Amino acid sequence: MKNNKVAEIRKLVKDYGVKGFQTKVLKGIDLTILKNDFIAVMGPSGSGKTTLLNILSTIDKPTQGTVMLDGQDIAKMSNKALSGLRRDKIGFIFQEYNLLDTMTLQDNIALPLSLGGVSGRECIRRAQEFAEMFGLKEHLQKYPYQLSGGQKQRGAACRALITEPEIIFADEPTGALDSKAGRELLECLKRVHEDGQATILMVTHDPFCASYARDVYMLSDGQILCRISRGADRKEFYDRIIDVQTSMGGDFSWE
Repeated sequence: MKNNKVAEIRKLVKDYGVKGFQTKVLKGIDLTILKNDFIAVMGPSGSGKTTLLNILSTIDKPTQGTVMLDGQDIAKMSNKALSGLRRDKIGFIFQEYNLLDTMTLQDNIALPLSLGGVSGRECIRRAQEFAEMFGLKEHLQKYPYQLSGGQKQRGAACRALITEPEIIFADEPTGALDSKAGRELLECLKRVHEDGQATILMVTHDPFCASYARDVYMLSDGQILCRISRGADRKEFYDRIIDVQTSMGGDFSWE
């Protein structure tokens, strides 16, 4: 990591379609993510928030502009190098849990370490460590079908964090959860962030979810409209997010 920067984008443009019939989704976005940032990206449906996350996480490619991850320009990296970057430096939490039904929760959490050649004993130790942190230790020998949605999503968060990646990308992480399970997940993410264990970029339509972040970037029509930074009080931060959201209008549902 160079100069405390985990990720940096400059003049990012993303078009979809063929020449003459293109839709410009992102229109020259600049964003810097520093170590231990917790950023939420919000915006009306169609504003480009999920496209931005997909490009930053190397799932999609920009039309123009520069994307730097871990000090490297991803456009100049080979597929093999990109695969290594995803494996070693990036963690993902999706709306769908993506746990493997044929494996216990412990094995699901430990899977990234196991694929990286870490010893079985160390895999188990680390899985148990994160499971305890996320309130899952008594569920480690259960299979995904035996778990609640909130337990599965917290397990997915443990799996994303277990390799100690440079950055976690979370795409609507509470979207499939009820309010209690969503709050439990957010409290866990907040705790690992405050402990200095995670840099997080989260896309969400939910102002309550966004209020757990340190900074909220509002996207509108493919551009960053404003940044809202949190003070000491999360309730006051939530109210400011709601005020900006209301002033922007539009549908803040999932894209």
